[in-house]
Amino acid sequence: MEISRKSCFISQQFLLRKKLLLGGSKRHRLITTVWQPKRNNCSTIQSTPVMNHMEKLLVQTPSKQYPIYFGSRILDSKQYFEPHIPGDKVLIVTNTVVGPLYLERLIRTLKSANKKVCFIQIPDGEIHKNLTTLSVLYDKCMENRLDRKSTLIALGGGVIGDLTGFAAATFVRGVPFIQVPTTLLAVVDSAVGGKTGVNHPKGKNMIGAFYQPQAVVVDINTLSTLDDRQLAAGLAEVIKYGLIRDVEFLEWCETNMERLKKRDPEALSFAMYRSCENKSDVVSADERESGVRAILNLGHTFGHAIEAGTGFSSWLHGEAVAAGMVMAAEMSYRMGWLRKEDVVRVETILARASLPIRPPPTMTLEKFMTFMSVDKKVESGKLKLVLLRSIGNAIITGDFPVDVLEDTILHFQKLVLQHPEQYEVPFASQSL
Repeated sequence: MEISRKSCFISQQFLLRKKLLLGGSKRHRLITTVWQPKRNNCSTIQSTPVMNHMEKLLVQTPSKQYPIYFGSRILDSKQYFEPHIPGDKVLIVTNTVVGPLYLERLIRTLKSANKKVCFIQIPDGEIHKNLTTLSVLYDKCMENRLDRKSTLIALGGGVIGDLTGFAAATFVRGVPFIQVPTTLLAVVDSAVGGKTGVNHPKGKNMIGAFYQPQAVVVDINTLSTLDDRQLAAGLAEVIKYGLIRDVEFLEWCETNMERLKKRDPEALSFAMYRSCENKSDVVSADERESGVRAILNLGHTFGHAIEAGTGFSSWLHGEAVAAGMVMAAEMSYRMGWLRKEDVVRVETILARASLPIRPPPTMTLEKFMTFMSVDKKVESGKLKLVLLRSIGNAIITGDFPVDVLEDTILHFQKLVLQHPEQYEVPFASQSL
């Protein structure tokens, strides 16, 4: 049964009427600007809801309204794809890990809708999210004579979604595309909101565009083949929503972390839906990140520096963001906003999710400052950071002493001498 609703509404099936807490206050700080999206008839989380049918969440932005479908085995149902494909040609972009698992199923679904389907599989990993791979996608589009009514479908994680979205935004000045995320991180973050792009050797996501998909199709069964390291990386982004704007959800994550790690279907379904609802609210208020949307980047400026500083090859995005959120919390403490116990709380839930809570020892002060200086949040030569006024209340600010930032970075460099084991990336023995 298909249930349509706006992003501020959850069906009775979810047994949930809730309010979105912004630090428990009536306002949310953005430098000196107050902001708070409001929800209707909300109360606290009563229990973990069950997703035993298809759920639909609408994302509404100035440029486009589109659905996020959540359900079991909906990858096999053409009804979630056909309405969003205007022409008869489709190019599926996937990678060499996801392709063997789900590509044939998606091809069958699209052919049952009388679509002409071609596909391309690229190597797996962040290291391939670059202009070289993008050019390969353009080649494939031209070889198959795709036109402006042709549709690109991203089948995979965040790398596939970002690449495919940017290719769609730029090929013949824009073609439709659909996100089919197969990792937790992609579901709760990169597949929603229209950020697309590729990395540059000097910085992450420095080349890209805001370009919204036609739809996001989440088959929750695809998470069953996700390895533990990728699952943990996705949990970093789930936890982020609680830290920046949804205290109730953070408390729920703290209570249900073991269920999430064990892939409990009810817990994962709720975490995905609530995370997407949080992101939808922010994106709807600020599609192109001219203001409040930047709160979604908590830990990302530090994290992007870690990814770039390690060559986009050894740390997953969620791992780098986790370490970055701890650094942001520590800096917030040094700014006099968080208590020390708040920093410990951030560290504890991330560690429980099997995520690193320290940056790698190779990330020196000089290296951090070099990569952070080319971050997208640098405006007129001034770096802006997302910090925490309190748990659940994020702030975007460039008004901080440079020595506080430097002391924060140096603090973590000193910690490696005391606790070197905390610098090990979980599951480091596994290949990327």
